[in-house]
Amino acid sequence: MRIVQEEILEKSCKEIIETILGCLDCATKGTIYLIGPVPELRAIRVTSGVRVEGSDEIQWGLPGNSDYNYPGKTWLQYRDEPGRPLEAMGWCVERQKSWTADNPREDERSVRKQVKGEIEDYHHMEPVLVKKKEIYGTSDNLEYPKRWDGTPIWQNTDYAVVAVIKIHFLPNSIRRGDKSTKLIKRLSKFIGSELLSLYLREVYYMTQRDLEKRKLESCNELADQLRNPIMKLAFVSSAVNAEIAFLREQWEKYIAQSLPHLLTKEKIIERLNEFISTKMAVVDGDQEIKGVLGSLLKSQNEVLAHYPHPEKNSEILNNRILPMWKDLLGRDSLLWGSEKEEINHLLGELRRAIWYGLDEHIRSQINHIPDSVKNEWCRLAYSKFSPDNQEVLEEILDFLERASENVPHGHHVKQVLKYLKLVSEVVRELESKVNSIIENIKSSDVELPSVVTIANGTCNWVKSNTFAK
Repeated sequence: MRIVQEEILEKSCKEIIETILGCLDCATKGTIYLIGPVPELRAIRVTSGVRVEGSDEIQWGLPGNSDYNYPGKTWLQYRDEPGRPLEAMGWCVERQKSWTADNPREDERSVRKQVKGEIEDYHHMEPVLVKKKEIYGTSDNLEYPKRWDGTPIWQNTDYAVVAVIKIHFLPNSIRRGDKSTKLIKRLSKFIGSELLSLYLREVYYMTQRDLEKRKLESCNELADQLRNPIMKLAFVSSAVNAEIAFLREQWEKYIAQSLPHLLTKEKIIERLNEFISTKMAVVDGDQEIKGVLGSLLKSQNEVLAHYPHPEKNSEILNNRILPMWKDLLGRDSLLWGSEKEEINHLLGELRRAIWYGLDEHIRSQINHIPDSVKNEWCRLAYSKFSPDNQEVLEEILDFLERASENVPHGHHVKQVLKYLKLVSEVVRELESKVNSIIENIKSSDVELPSVVTIANGTCNWVKSNTFAK
């Protein structure tokens, strides 16, 4: 993947680092490395930003001495090899998975620790993935990088690693799979779209060469390709709805905490899971029944682990959980005995429990917070954000501005949604400007410019014949 226009690239990377450091108070530094092209997969540090202690100011610049400063390191220099210190960069690029150093003393991929015996700081590294077919097309002749034993990497995945984000944290402030690492993972999708947009600039330039012979065909192709990065930026809708789901999770947990006598879906499913575990030991020889019990356990744990809208849980309950229970309870080979009555009772309670978050009677029993906060929290926690329903994001931000102290993690959710709101506004502006430009090109005889600049909410046509070789 060849990225041009270094100033735009660096500016995009800085915005990502600023977003992450702004959302995560415990984050102290951010660095972004560019990876590519295949098979060389050279890793080059693009920019680094360090939070000035005691302020929101960020100082930018690359360390004077680093193997990843220009010209960087090739895949052959940082991949896993016998006798060579293991690098987290090699893990992220080869496996396309993140690496979290939440215990630096035990970090097996800290080069500093392996070579000098020095403890590195707490950090998280996240690979930025883009679909291979969008970079390299449908070609099956790609020369994939290879492991030290000659085995090609990436053959069984649809994605390529185009960058790696590294965020440093204060001691003991991060752990694998926590909220901070999940936020970094979400934002890595955004930088992937940014890098893809810059990559497409070269594609647009190539189409300009034969514009005179097939202007209409090129214009239609351009329309599709311009909308492609915009569609990718639409991940913001999923990210906002993920935060709404987190708000919903906190609401349902708050109900359970405030009303400990309430028979919640968690209590019910945990009891049903106990019945399943007991029977799995009894029917060990009956693979058919054991398979049904395993599928049932998986479906119940899905309801237990996630907090979708009750309609989704109701669908899982009616279409999967209840039919399987009916099948199991009707089998003579399973001697449920008196347990059958309790199970049927629990299933009936589960039908109601998945709707407790929206139950006005249950809500009225909570007296720890004002009614206005309860009612608005409940309403917004079960709302859905979409490009056609932008106002719900404004309402949630307004609510958290007034009541973040009453909502667990409310301040954090508010900060994340503020940044996502900015991205959402950029997407809408991009879409409007791109559509306008396309229509102007189709309806005029003006020659198609060389490239299109997409950055910071603006869409500008630029004449340029300078591209990376």
